[in-house]
Amino acid sequence: MSFAKKATGRFSVTSWIEQVVTDIDGEGQERGGVRYPTRGITRAEVSYTYSGAIEGTSTLTYLITYRPGGAPVLGFEHFEGSIDGRTGSCVLRHTGTQDETGVFEHVEVVPGLGTGELAELRGEADLAVAGHSEDGYELVLSYQG
Repeated sequence: MSFAKKATGRFSVTSWIEQVVTDIDGEGQERGGVRYPTRGITRAEVSYTYSGAIEGTSTLTYLITYRPGGAPVLGFEHFEGSIDGRTGSCVLRHTGTQDETGVFEHVEVVPGLGTGELAELRGEADLAVAGHSEDGYELVLSYQG
């Protein structure tokens, strides 16, 4: 689907708590107090802060799979704030993959879960996060409504 408007914001990770759900082989690595299975599933509770034309805060719940060579990720993010000056909240669905180079996702607004001036929002974005950034990460939302 094609959307006429674009809003560009930057988001920063304000918290990330990840825990193993399933460790298929009992193998993996521990980094920074977090266990990452070689093959398995983790659940991450993540908080973001947005600035720019997308301004506000959000909480994202991820299910992340791990396997050598890359694996799928799925998440739902509840955003509260403003997009191009219109205030309210909305839910974003994240689907994609992750591997040793980064996370690559398609993000879509979930219809029917918005409030306020974002109640009728429809939109999507593609997101690529490679490595840690002190300046945050860019998100360009193509949208209508």
